Amino acid sequence: DVQLQASGGGLVHAGGSLRLSCAASGLSFDDAAIGWFRQAPGKERAGLSCINSNGSPAYVDSVKGRFTISRDNNKNTVYLQIDRLEPDDTAVYMCAAVVDPCEVALSQSYLKGHPYDYSYWGQGTLVTVSS
Repeated sequence: DVQLQASGGGLVHAGGSLRLSCAASGLSFDDAAIGWFRQAPGKERAGLSCINSNGSPAYVDSVKGRFTISRDNNKNTVYLQIDRLEPDDTAVYMCAAVVDPCEVALSQSYLKGHPYDYSYWGQGTLVTVSS
């Protein structure tokens, strides 16, 4: 069965860094665009970053300069490096297969209006940032 598993979260002080992993199985990973999303307590799920099958990345404006997405097709894994973490980054982070090109999949309006363009949501990984 197709699975996308997020991992790498934890508790970190503000200003620290984490690298999250999204490990895929059961799909043609090399042809897939993968997106990272997060959901903070009491808030809607929000798009953060995605990477297309050709390796081109996209980011929402709020995370540019702090978040870096990459992929390793040999390991069927997409990574999200998060630097200079802030308390507002506290959330459950999750990944999903998305449309390619994927930039459009990061917008809140697209998330709400096009549910069929997001596939194989996995269990998220919790990131907690302390002040």
